[in-house]
Amino acid sequence: MTKVIINGSKGRMGAALLACGALMPEVQVMAGIDVGDELPAAVSSCDVVIDFSFHSVTPKVARLCAERGKALVIGTTGHSDADKAVIRDAAKSIPMVWATNFSTGVNTLFWLTRKAAQILGPSFDLEVVEMHHRLKKDAPSGTATTLLEILGAVRKLELESALRHGRKGITGERTSHEIGVHALRGGDVVGDHTVIFATNGERIELTHKASSRDTFANGALRAAVWLVGRPPGIYDMQNVLGLED
Repeated sequence: MTKVIINGSKGRMGAALLACGALMPEVQVMAGIDVGDELPAAVSSCDVVIDFSFHSVTPKVARLCAERGKALVIGTTGHSDADKAVIRDAAKSIPMVWATNFSTGVNTLFWLTRKAAQILGPSFDLEVVEMHHRLKKDAPSGTATTLLEILGAVRKLELESALRHGRKGITGERTSHEIGVHALRGGDVVGDHTVIFATNGERIELTHKASSRDTFANGALRAAVWLVGRPPGIYDMQNVLGLED
């Protein structure tokens, strides 16, 4: 049985992880940790920490897990370059699953997006649209960012110059070397993501819509079970699900 601590347990995802973990026979949730609790005191009881707290907290969690030899599943997004550097340094000594989305369906969308971009080629224009609840703090979402990175890698584009975050005014004709990204916010939407491939005469849209956070929670718990005992390094859900190609 995999012993798990959930960091960020009072958030929306934390609550889902606690509920789903209680129903998963191969998992034992040792503690739920949030603001005001002492993670260092609790971490010795676990095999792996699942962190869904806040992006600025994650580097401290990564350092602690590295010091104590505990595996780490990272579900926070919006990290700065400095945050990422600390996390990568910690991964030299412990295994991590660092994913922008833990849903099996979304990770299938990642795989399909890569394959579609490879098959369709540069004659198709690329656009990504995402929508989340009104309380989400970062944009575009971590999942949308991963989709953009996949598209950029296939097209061999430098994302910093290729991305168009919405459009306004006289923007001129669309070029073949740009990727549009549009972040919508409203209501209680758990997470919708669509990748659009459009060319003259036809359009393909790949869409994933999440209606429950349980899909993400179950994926993160699955990742935690898979991760324990792996060599140090950074893994993602493509590795967990065997979709690396």
